[in-house]
Amino acid sequence: MRYRAGLVAAMLLALQSVPARAQDPFEIQVYEYATVPKGRWNLETHFNYTARGVRTFEGAVAPTQHQSHLTFELTRGITDYFEMAGYLVLARQAGGNPDFAGWRLRPRIRLPERWKLPVLLSLSAEVGFPQDAYEAADATLEIRPVLERQFGRVALDLNPVLGRSIKGPGSDEGWEFEPGARLGVTLSPKVELSVEYYGAYGPVKDFLPAAEQVHQFFGGGDLQLTEQVVLNLGVGVGATSAGNRTVLKARLGWLF
Repeated sequence: MRYRAGLVAAMLLALQSVPARAQDPFEIQVYEYATVPKGRWNLETHFNYTARGVRTFEGAVAPTQHQSHLTFELTRGITDYFEMAGYLVLARQAGGNPDFAGWRLRPRIRLPERWKLPVLLSLSAEVGFPQDAYEAADATLEIRPVLERQFGRVALDLNPVLGRSIKGPGSDEGWEFEPGARLGVTLSPKVELSVEYYGAYGPVKDFLPAAEQVHQFFGGGDLQLTEQVVLNLGVGVGATSAGNRTVLKARLGWLF
């Protein structure tokens, strides 16, 4: 019992003391509670295309308009409650050639269902090393709590993401708040429809004015192609001019 209380307290402390960068255009995903089973691998391929985005350079960061992003995420289930993931991040700017955009590492833990908490809870910590053309920071840290609740065929997932630059430009600017949320409805064993929300509110201590915040909404869903392969498709629109306005995304996951 003391171990459970201590672990819960540590995760809550992380939420309070680890206040993300601008909204991530490479991995557009709301995390769900489950981790990769022990001893298994999961390869996710993320492909995103920004049809309407930022048209001008922001310092050294290139415009996102007509950018294509390809991310390979390989995850290993280390234990029943812990996984480790590595990312290779690629991009193509409008009219350009494919480009190496960075790499990332992400451990994640989850609390056992048998603890019967009010919500299913997991926590990831991602360290990223982006290239200058795609993010100003030299190194970033993201803390992502994952809270999930099931209501029959309906699943609600919340990701109150906190993150910051830890090296290079912006490292002295503190933490930013970048929440995500997902509402999924299971229609059949092979089809689930969903609505997702992604935001970027700015510094935790002083949110940006509403017109400068990012608020994006995606409609889409998951198709279970086989027992081990799932395809996610979505179309997103931005509610403000601060971020990308129209984004197409696809994600193919393969558990092996």
